[in-house]
Amino acid sequence: MAFKTQYSFRLPRGFVDEDGNVHRDGVMRLATARDEILPLQDYRVQSNRAYLVIVLLSRVVTKLGEHNHITVDMVENLFSTDLAYLQEFYRKINEEGGTPKHHIQCPKCQHEMDVDMVTGALIAEDGGSGQAGPG
Repeated sequence: MAFKTQYSFRLPRGFVDEDGNVHRDGVMRLATARDEILPLQDYRVQSNRAYLVIVLLSRVVTKLGEHNHITVDMVENLFSTDLAYLQEFYRKINEEGGTPKHHIQCPKCQHEMDVDMVTGALIAEDGGSGQAGPG
C-alpha cells in the first residue's frame, strides 16, 4: 500500500473567483517542515502571527476547483467557514495521520460514530466505511 500524501476535500461553501464561479472541491497535500518554517519569514506573518495559517494553507492546498496554483489572496478571500474547515482538515491529516474524520453523536439515539471528512461516509469501528448507526 502506497503512502498517501494528498487528500481530496470539499469546502462547505466554496471559493468564489473573480468571475463569480464557485469552487468547492480541492486537494491538500501533507505539509513538509519547509512548509511550516518558510512562512515564519514572511513579513505578513511577522507583523501578524494569525496570518501564518493563510500563508501555510496557500502552500499545501494544491488544487481548488479549476485552480492549480493557490495564492495567499485566494485563501484570504475564503469564507470563514471554509477557512476553519481547511484548518481542521490540515490538522487532521498532518497531526493525526490517516483518514481525516470527525467524531459525532446522533441527536436521536445518542449513538457515537466517526464521519470521513472527505467523503461524508460513516467510518466503521474496524476502520472501514460503514452504514449509518442505529439512529
